Amino acid sequence: MAAGNRYSGGPARRTLLRGGGGLAVGAVAATALSGCGNSSSDGTAGSGPVTVELWHGQTDTGRTAIEKLVKEFNRLHPHIHVDGGGGVLADSMLQKVTASLASGSFPDVAYIFGSDLANVARSPSVLDLTSTMRGGPTPWKSFWAPAREAVTLRGQIRAAPALIDSLAVVCNKKLFKDAGVKLPEPGWTWQEFTETAKRLTDRDKGTFGSAWPGVGDEDTVWRLWPMIWDLGGDVVGSDGKSVGFADTGVRALETLRTLARDRSVYIDPKPGSEQMYQVFNSGRLAMVATGPWQLPDIRQAKVDYHVVPLPTYSGKPVTIAGPDAWMAFDNGPARAKATRTFLSWLNQPRQDVRWDIDAGSLPLSRRTEAMPEWKAAEKRVPDLGVFTTALETARARPMHPAYPQISQALGQAIVGVLLGRSTPASALRKCVDEANAALLIPR
Repeated sequence: MAAGNRYSGGPARRTLLRGGGGLAVGAVAATALSGCGNSSSDGTAGSGPVTVELWHGQTDTGRTAIEKLVKEFNRLHPHIHVDGGGGVLADSMLQKVTASLASGSFPDVAYIFGSDLANVARSPSVLDLTSTMRGGPTPWKSFWAPAREAVTLRGQIRAAPALIDSLAVVCNKKLFKDAGVKLPEPGWTWQEFTETAKRLTDRDKGTFGSAWPGVGDEDTVWRLWPMIWDLGGDVVGSDGKSVGFADTGVRALETLRTLARDRSVYIDPKPGSEQMYQVFNSGRLAMVATGPWQLPDIRQAKVDYHVVPLPTYSGKPVTIAGPDAWMAFDNGPARAKATRTFLSWLNQPRQDVRWDIDAGSLPLSRRTEAMPEWKAAEKRVPDLGVFTTALETARARPMHPAYPQISQALGQAIVGVLLGRSTPASALRKCVDEANAALLIPR
């Protein structure tokens, strides 16, 4: 549900998914980290239950959802007490956690954005959750592939999946009807997308066919990865020493250049992509690539909408999921054991489905997807199921420590092309040079 340079979904997802509108997540006032001494290895403490310090980073409905789950867990597990009162604004979690690791005083669990996972996972204080997740009550293979990929580093599971989403295109049905343009269907191409965007752009009326974030942050970047993957490219090449999109990235950027040349793309100049969504909700934007976190605001704006999978080059569907995760830290045997118990419980379908519906995520696993509560949610919210189905063909960005540098370089290339400052070939050439240099830095 994307604000800094992070992503799970990028700035917009951070702000909108975690900020409200019925699908949430965001902030909680910072408090001092309380210590939990006198613990024993059996998960109990000599003076009472073992305390698990949780930095959840949620606000509004997300905060309410996690607090309800924590309250229930504490009731069902009298020997463990999860304290969710600590933490910071989710956008500041990486800095807070990094500082806490440096000081040696860190929480037991923290909510970490997907693009930050690799940097935190390298800490020796991070718990290895491989046995916890593979041997837990929810079969590991029942989790969607992107959720598994996002938390796995060199074969080890370094975190528990917390949230997953997917990208699709949301269309304003009225603008399509007024322009006499047929609504797109699954299997449409990027060429059809650019042609449709051009037909739906009317400068006299101030309407645009499409939109793209133009800041150069992760929200700008993550939308391009499905296009690169569809063309056979990858974030990091098979040799691990160079990027995997030196050629395919040019063609993807050429699609953006077509939109910019046709002046059919609204380029959002501010972090968070809020203006882009405001333009859509005001009825002046025909198509926007977004995730399920945006549906509540769209419905509240009374936009008659239609959701369709992303276009393709190859004819095979592909999208991106931006999983976030619960990262666990080692504060001794008792707290580690209690933490593992809490995360295993939280990921079970009965808890996950409540979190998904209340906080704005998609089901983390196929077992959750099959829950009657989720099926009912799909019936209540038109086209929500399109996003869930897209998880079948979704991929996640790799948990690679150089990813932030790769993203930054690609973000600048995208902005250069959108604003007409650079050609796709020259923009990507500079991007590849910078990204490859980052990949060669020992980590």
